[in-house]
Amino acid sequence: MTTKLSSNGQGRQKLGRLSARTENAIFDTVNTLVMVFVCVVTLYPFLNTVAVSLNDSVDAVRGGIYLWPRVLSLKSYETILIKTSAIPHAAMISALRAAVGTGISVPLSMMLAFVMTRRDYVLRGFITKLVLLTMYVSGGLIPTFLTYRAYGLTNNFLVYVLPTAISPFNVLVMRSFIDGIPFELTESAKIDGASEYRILFTIIFPLSMPVIATISLFVAVNQWNQWFDTMLYCSSNKGLSTLQYELKKVLDTANSMVSSDASEALMDQNSSGGRVTTQTIRAAMTVVSVVPIACIYPFLQRFFVKGMTLGAVKG
Repeated sequence: MTTKLSSNGQGRQKLGRLSARTENAIFDTVNTLVMVFVCVVTLYPFLNTVAVSLNDSVDAVRGGIYLWPRVLSLKSYETILIKTSAIPHAAMISALRAAVGTGISVPLSMMLAFVMTRRDYVLRGFITKLVLLTMYVSGGLIPTFLTYRAYGLTNNFLVYVLPTAISPFNVLVMRSFIDGIPFELTESAKIDGASEYRILFTIIFPLSMPVIATISLFVAVNQWNQWFDTMLYCSSNKGLSTLQYELKKVLDTANSMVSSDASEALMDQNSSGGRVTTQTIRAAMTVVSVVPIACIYPFLQRFFVKGMTLGAVKG
């Protein structure tokens, strides 16, 4: 009798292990299929845009291009990068404003967020409400333009970096992250005689690298993609024109020069008589705009996985 019970128990255990393995196998299969589907849905639009940008312009008008160019041609990139002489300088201005804007915005936002987390700061609540208020109230386009002009910021590089030096959203994100840092770290540093500046730059900054990387990416992408402020404040100064604004002008020129007998085709002024269309110009512009920012992601990805506070406090 005992032998039968033990054999039945072993049989149930084997069945349980088999069912668990089956469930795990089903879950892994479904999870893999879902992730493959998500990857395809995510990557296909970008790969299709690259294929269109590398395709012959007149042939692209026919459609039917998916992941590979049907007739390989680099005329769209030649039109944007070589024949448009302002593009290299505009790209340098965009890169410069992204670097300077990030270098100014992140430290200032971090310092304000640090102040807002100090429990012994009397105006902590007032400053927090004031920062929140700026997210809901705006002066409007015309008052903003008049203010910038009164301070001499029009046709000035500083108009790209000073008005966006401190973002309320970025400050609140940093404030929430700093609140998660164990208070015992700063308290013990104070006991050892560390000043507020030393606590900020030697403790808070290193431990806040994940949120700093995230906010830096937010600011850099926003600065890189801006063109509206260039049109408003620096359109008369060609030396301050940004990449996105120049690409917009190229596309506007393409749209205004559409040829009716070539299905939205632009005549390319070269001996071969080749043509570029607004469709391929638009695709090439998208690739030129996205690739520099996409190259930054791999270097910042490790900061998004986990913070550096794990194991900072023991016991």
